[in-house]
Amino acid sequence: MEVSKAVQLWLEYHKSNSRDNTLRAYEAIFCKFCQEFGGRNLDELASDEVLSFLNQVTEGRKPQTRRTCDSHLSAFFNFIRNNVDHSFQNPCDTPMMKKLFRAKPLAHWDIIEKETIDEIIFRTSKLRNRLILELMARGGMRIGEVLKLTPGDVNERELILRDPKSGKERELVFLPQRVAERLKAYIRQKGIYPNQRIFPICYEAARAMVKKAGDVVGISLRPHDLRRHSATYASRSGVPIEIVSKVILRHANLSTTQRYLGKVSDAEAMRWIENLYG
Repeated sequence: MEVSKAVQLWLEYHKSNSRDNTLRAYEAIFCKFCQEFGGRNLDELASDEVLSFLNQVTEGRKPQTRRTCDSHLSAFFNFIRNNVDHSFQNPCDTPMMKKLFRAKPLAHWDIIEKETIDEIIFRTSKLRNRLILELMARGGMRIGEVLKLTPGDVNERELILRDPKSGKERELVFLPQRVAERLKAYIRQKGIYPNQRIFPICYEAARAMVKKAGDVVGISLRPHDLRRHSATYASRSGVPIEIVSKVILRHANLSTTQRYLGKVSDAEAMRWIENLYG
């Protein structure tokens, strides 16, 4: 089978079975793949040719981008083998390719206790900074989502995220009553117009502020640590993982959420057992 026809089958499958942003990612790399090999037969492709193509399209890119492109191509070849030609050999399935594009080991994050997060927020005197911290720690928001907020996105205890990372048209964030009231009071106090950003600072300034807030209590703190805390605290408090995943973190897959929940220490494990049976 010609590469161009195989790619057409692959993309047609994903038009019916995948999210728009996933489809766009596939289209981006397979457009280039067809430009390079479109008229060739799949059986003629050698591993070194595929490797050369990957090196060409990912030159100067981050290691994660290289691994993602390799994963896209490997998934395509496996699709052809499983659905079109069972004798087809995946050119990405070689020891050399696996070594070059080996997945990075999953990171495990230390769990930040609620008392520490509460102290960080309490000791942050500037209202703007405190609100930014609370929206991440209590609402599970990404720092980029917080910085894009406008008063027009605030609806009682709900925040509307427009053009979110998931590729959906919009998503909702649900806030505790007290955080929502403080946010609305801040907007009124500052006289922020509906289409203006509530927090008109850049990412680097926000990141520096979060680091400084962590330094006050003696820990190294990054913006995403606060989002992870919101998920971990909810999970440890008995919230079903489906709610943590779909409502708090707004993940498409539970497996992504599970990586957020951090490593359980021996002391915490014993504390939970004691709470259950002690």
